[in-house]
Amino acid sequence: MRSPAINSVFWMTGVSALILFASSILRHEFFQSTAFDLGIFDQAAYLISQGKPPISTFMGYHILGDHAAWIWYPLALLYKIYPSVYWLFAVQAIALASGALPTWQLARQSGLKESQSIAMAAVYLLYPLIFNVNLFDFHPEVIALPLFLAAVLAARRNQIRWFCLYIFLILGCKAVLSFTVAAMGFWLFVFEKRRLHGAIALSAGVAWFLIASRVIIPTFSGAEPAAVGRYSYLGNSVPEIAKNIIFQPELILGKVFVLSNLEYLVLLLAPVIWGFSLTGIKSLVAAIPCIALNIIADYQPQKDLIHQYSLPALPFILLVLISSLAAGKGLIQHKRGIIIWSLVGFLCLAKYTHFFGIYLQSTDTWQATREAIALVKTQGSVLTTAKIAPHLSHRPSINLIQDNLPLAKVNIFDYILLNTRHHDLSGNQELNLKLLEKLKNDPDFQLKYQRDDVFLFKKGIEN
Repeated sequence: MRSPAINSVFWMTGVSALILFASSILRHEFFQSTAFDLGIFDQAAYLISQGKPPISTFMGYHILGDHAAWIWYPLALLYKIYPSVYWLFAVQAIALASGALPTWQLARQSGLKESQSIAMAAVYLLYPLIFNVNLFDFHPEVIALPLFLAAVLAARRNQIRWFCLYIFLILGCKAVLSFTVAAMGFWLFVFEKRRLHGAIALSAGVAWFLIASRVIIPTFSGAEPAAVGRYSYLGNSVPEIAKNIIFQPELILGKVFVLSNLEYLVLLLAPVIWGFSLTGIKSLVAAIPCIALNIIADYQPQKDLIHQYSLPALPFILLVLISSLAAGKGLIQHKRGIIIWSLVGFLCLAKYTHFFGIYLQSTDTWQATREAIALVKTQGSVLTTAKIAPHLSHRPSINLIQDNLPLAKVNIFDYILLNTRHHDLSGNQELNLKLLEKLKNDPDFQLKYQRDDVFLFKKGIEN
């Protein structure tokens, strides 16, 4: 029979998963999800499920060329049951919420009282990044978040097979996670004295990074990893960047000591600073690669609690809190105070207010957009806006209206769906109006729908 404490954690997890699932669906139905990244991943999963090469027409190459994330192949099995982007929302919600369980188990294993352990599960669920990243389309590294916690738990329980399975799955979610896996291995080996587990994680992380960055990604994309561009001031390839970090560290000094990085660290730690102490700080060793990559990146989204880039650091931040509580350290020790602090942090930093603001900005064209989408009845190629694209990505070819779009080449598409009132990230107003004018005068296209500045054109040669 399960204890009341574990029942509470299961209830917290289940309710959180439902809230996250409903939130992501609502955002999507408000036409706030985007081609980058939901459209990319939804198209890839769908194509794999249909036995077709998962070539993302948004990016122009195979999905493995993106982040060497082979996890898309097992995820695509869900699309075989029924092809729906809701699968991704469900997987993401369950993965994000389920991290509360290993957090609770790690807390209990460390000797925390039941009330403190429940509080730690709440700290995890109320950490603003959990809610916010759920609203940013879908990213496979959310699957790795509970797996990192489970891997630490398995190492401490000396469950070598489970540990290896978790590491294997983590590495399949995204190539960059290999840095955190390797750092976790170092931490386990040196500080936790888990020599075998540490050696496995360290060697697996290093090996997978080399395989993914030097073989898989270049083979399937024909280029360096996409994130290299965020460190272009250090070089144009992974080896060049690594060389300059080691031999010319002065290059990164101007990027490290800036206000945006201070703001980032404050955002990252403010919801949990109550529990930081020197006693538990060793756990942060495993978070160093993730945080360091964000700090030196020339890319602002890596320095907030909205995007997914800080997820790999979260498990080890939680371990700091657990160690501090176990040692009787930290500013707050009691369940009520911990939960109140976490709740205040959530209310201040979580983006739930988007549902009452920016997510409602295009509701005036909502009905027209839905009706136009319903008229796209074939698997023909589509040209549309970034926010409409994830609703039409179950096809071999779909692309975006962009500023560099040659108007003379739009005839390659079977459907063109415009929203000239809310063109979002897809080109500018002038481009959309020029495209609209061209299509109205193009004999190859028929205007199939028009309402509230939403226009659907269909190539005339189709039946």
